[in-house]
Amino acid sequence: MTHFIRLILAASLLSLAACATVADMSGYDSKTANAEAAKGYAQVVDEAKSGNAVDTTSKTAKQVQAVYKKMLPFAKAENKTGVPFDWELTVIRSETINAWAMPGGKMVVYTGIVETNKLTSDEIAAIMGHEMIHALHEHSKSEHGQKVLTNLGMTVGGAVLQETTGVGSGVVDMGSSILSEYGIDKPFSRSQESEADLDGLILMAKAGYNPQAAITLWEKMSKLSGAPPEFLSTHPSGETRIKDLKAALPEANALYKKKKK
Repeated sequence: MTHFIRLILAASLLSLAACATVADMSGYDSKTANAEAAKGYAQVVDEAKSGNAVDTTSKTAKQVQAVYKKMLPFAKAENKTGVPFDWELTVIRSETINAWAMPGGKMVVYTGIVETNKLTSDEIAAIMGHEMIHALHEHSKSEHGQKVLTNLGMTVGGAVLQETTGVGSGVVDMGSSILSEYGIDKPFSRSQESEADLDGLILMAKAGYNPQAAITLWEKMSKLSGAPPEFLSTHPSGETRIKDLKAALPEANALYKKKKK
């Protein structure tokens, strides 16, 4: 069943691969995309720092960074782009239920997604794996051509940042300029989201995190009250993604058990 799902995903992604080729031909090759993304990322982090929103000391920040460091060697091993990534993770103090990755491995996790859902390290690894796959598979090139930011199907939300973290109006302005320019407000296709789910599941298992946590993560996310968070807005339905993840568990569990020996 897992093999069948992957075949379907592969077929649906063939046309997206052509878009990536167009991006390369138009000058937005991997090296250029990563460099441009790094510039945008630096501005995002600088704005967060100006509002004292970068979190390096809380229990949540340390937990997220620990998961990131453990998974990083495995993400590096999966880089088939031909261009080394300058991986970086910033934890931002905000109630926003959000996480995203840019080309070249520039990542942000908001404390809200961890604390609202009371995520375990294994569940954080499911998010981390998903985001890393978006970057490693260069989904932004496939989906947006000349756009160079990848994201988990949601906007950074400058207004929300300003309200929940005290970050200045520069972030709000940035939300409609820098982030829009780089495409962080553009959703991925559902096939790309499914690919990130399944390959992210394998990545977390290789790193020694329990893949069963991917199921509990999305169960928690689907139970959030009110309108679905932007984190889920362009993703496959909760039932669909959980069904697909369960089908992929045997392969992931085998890798997890092998790592734990």
